[in-house]
Amino acid sequence: MEKINLFTSTLYPFQKKDWLDKLNTLTNPIINNLKNKTKDKFGHIYHSENLNKNNNFEFIYKHILKQANNILTLQGFDLKNHKLNITSFWVQEFSSLGGSHHSLHTHYDSHISGFYFLKCNQNTSFPIFEDPRNGALMNKLPEKNNKNITDASSQIHIKFNPGSGVFFNSYLPHQFTVDNGREPFRFIHWNIQAVPKEKEMAKDV
Repeated sequence: MEKINLFTSTLYPFQKKDWLDKLNTLTNPIINNLKNKTKDKFGHIYHSENLNKNNNFEFIYKHILKQANNILTLQGFDLKNHKLNITSFWVQEFSSLGGSHHSLHTHYDSHISGFYFLKCNQNTSFPIFEDPRNGALMNKLPEKNNKNITDASSQIHIKFNPGSGVFFNSYLPHQFTVDNGREPFRFIHWNIQAVPKEKEMAKDV
């Protein structure tokens, strides 16, 4: 029996170990400054301001914009009349007292999102991605084995290592599990939006 995959959602994991030392060095003073301003408490997240205009991170901006363009083009989207912009780019570190997490959400005003992990291991928090198809969830049947990734999966998770990351379409619901605070957990998160070029030109006038 022939199989045609329809309306799939894809994750694009990657490794960039050569970024790790530089990005930890760049983000250390940002996180330390946040820690000096806020007393550590259970469930707290040290969340930087938007860094999308910070020239120190230009080397990663160029890469993620290129990859976002490749992904959207590969998926079949026509970008000749659009320009990709990084609308948000920030670093986060979870509390050393544990309890930090992100509830399930999407980035409705973006097209490609991604994470790059600076500090993590098998004992820290990790992202969970969920099926974005409301219709598929309405009358979902039980899975044979929810540890396997199959057409029946409604939720998957991936544990990353420092120096690794992932791109995904921004409509894909995602969350971060509750961190136990035993090991440092720090990551960079970005959102990229495809803006019509006429709107981009109008902003420059």
